Amino acid sequence: MERQEDQRRFDQAGGDPNLGLVNTASVAQVVSVNPEILGGTPCFAGTRVPVQALVDHLEQNSTLEEFLAGFPTVSRTQAVAFLKLSKESLLECVSS
Repeated sequence: MERQEDQRRFDQAGGDPNLGLVNTASVAQVVSVNPEILGGTPCFAGTRVPVQALVDHLEQNSTLEEFLAGFPTVSRTQAVAFLKLSKESLLECVSS
């Protein structure tokens, strides 16, 4: 149920349900930091899954599908939005 709510919020924020991409997601819509959840470790919003888990899986040559299968509370839309925001932040950092 929570995963469906995440998908609905992302779709309302400009997501393309056919591609599973988010066009206008903000960091706050994708990542939450709460001292009460995992001691403030950045997690996917609405979950207890650290965003670092996705990075670690990709570094170990796991696919996005494998990550999502292992962490069913994270939606594909959330994961793709996180990767997109990460890419945009990195490109902005190295371009300035």
